[in-house]
Amino acid sequence: MLTAFARAFKTPDLRKKLLFTLGIIVLFRLGAHVPIPGVSYENVQICVNQAQSGNNLVGLVNLFSGGALLQITIFALGIMPYITASIILQLLTVVIPRLEALKKEGQSGTAKITQYTRYLTIALAILQGTGLVATARSGALFQGCPAATEIVPDQSIFVTVTMVITMTAGTAMVMWLGELITDRGIGNGMSILMFISIAAGFVSALWAIKLQGKIADGWVEFGIVILVGLAMVALVVFVEQAQRRIPVQYAKRMIGRRSYGGTSTYIPLKVNQAGVIPVIFASSLLFIPMLIVQFSGNKSTGWSAWIQQNFVDGKPIYIATYFLLIVFFAFFYVAISFNPDEVADNMKKYGGFIPGIRAGRPTAEYLSYVLNRITWPGSLYLGLIALVPTMALAGFGANQNFPFGGTSILIIVGVGLETVKQIESQLQQRNYEGFLR
Repeated sequence: MLTAFARAFKTPDLRKKLLFTLGIIVLFRLGAHVPIPGVSYENVQICVNQAQSGNNLVGLVNLFSGGALLQITIFALGIMPYITASIILQLLTVVIPRLEALKKEGQSGTAKITQYTRYLTIALAILQGTGLVATARSGALFQGCPAATEIVPDQSIFVTVTMVITMTAGTAMVMWLGELITDRGIGNGMSILMFISIAAGFVSALWAIKLQGKIADGWVEFGIVILVGLAMVALVVFVEQAQRRIPVQYAKRMIGRRSYGGTSTYIPLKVNQAGVIPVIFASSLLFIPMLIVQFSGNKSTGWSAWIQQNFVDGKPIYIATYFLLIVFFAFFYVAISFNPDEVADNMKKYGGFIPGIRAGRPTAEYLSYVLNRITWPGSLYLGLIALVPTMALAGFGANQNFPFGGTSILIIVGVGLETVKQIESQLQQRNYEGFLR
């Protein structure tokens, strides 16, 4: 990986793209430290230093914003609205025929869906910004902090609207920065910003474990966490690269005097076809019971007390529910993102077939059978990656949003591998010498 970056810096046009990407990253991190108007910066720092929010979903959004959410900065919402909008549009593509038709139109249809994603991102940013401001005004963002109710000293409507507009504009700017990286930089812009947001808290989280350690001034715990993290990275790299290759052959066709087809290729089916989406879905869904309890106001009733007692990190019911939800959403997302019937029809249209399998319906059934079999280990792997760090690192003072945790390590490894592949492919294109030297 380091060799690929070193070779890229020796290539003039790739060096310009890398420096442009680094410049955008600096702007992104700078915006994550600029507080929005109407917020008491001193009180925010007091509450952040005293305690971290125990809210599961807030912690997830804070992870994707690089810690900007709890600092209540202009980039407080980060790229979470865009991620949510992209997932919603991808799900609606299966349900709404108009969106499905746009997806099949090629580049023009994709551009239209991207425009819809932008509009939905702004709407979600307004909604989430309003919720964040309301939470900060009520003091619920930092529960147990004496200065939590003084985070927003002026609670007038004008200041509230200004705060929401500022955070919405910040989300729009983050979306624009991500698209700039995609167009003029290296890799997928949104993925790069997501990677930077998670990696931003890596060093501080590791050092916090060292400070909280008790054996050899914390260095033993620090070393164990590093070793566990490296082992998990190796596991994630191995599984993310694993795929089942379905061989496909295309029959020869004679058109005039020319022969077409007769080639062999394969359909790559990844073991983890769903990526990190099931973990995000499960985390968001598990937050709903606690949200109902918070808005009900009556926390002393039997059902609300049971939810507060059992639906928290580390409890057996919470862990079991989280694991089952991840497995369910892994199958659900794979079912809507990969259509065996459509793949089989396209193969049949262009004269392709799987050796030993008849074209058409038998091919679709075979693809569905293989996909279900490899999704089982993929879903179990996702559940274990999401849960094992939470239980193993709890003894070292880490939480579920620690960089070696499930969501973060999947994103960091996935984005890193994809970016290195893009750099290597561009290097290969520029260094291609042809058949004759």
